[in-house]
Amino acid sequence: MSETPAPSPHAAIAVFMTFSSSEEAGRIATTLVQERLVACVNVIPAVRSIFFWDNALQDETEVLAVAKTTLDRLDAVVQRVKSLHSYAVPEVIGLSILGGSDDYLRWVKAAVSS
Repeated sequence: MSETPAPSPHAAIAVFMTFSSSEEAGRIATTLVQERLVACVNVIPAVRSIFFWDNALQDETEVLAVAKTTLDRLDAVVQRVKSLHSYAVPEVIGLSILGGSDDYLRWVKAAVSS
């Protein structure tokens, strides 16, 4: 079986994050864009999250944010979000983008390269 090649460090990725409020999501999203860690962030209010925390089933309304950046920025994004977030264990996960508009993906790369 052949191995899948490792993605380029400059490959575009999407980063999913959840927040307790729109205000917190907006504040952290603005910081990430201003610091050029991400190209943009879509803030999606009122998603329902069901999970176990402290050995109890939780059913919460949260705010989902989806940021676009590059793989080489992911560690810095994770650390920055953790430093600003109200949760003890915030969700910050990077997902590969398999394809899309070449113009958009070039813009993402340019927006975070400084």
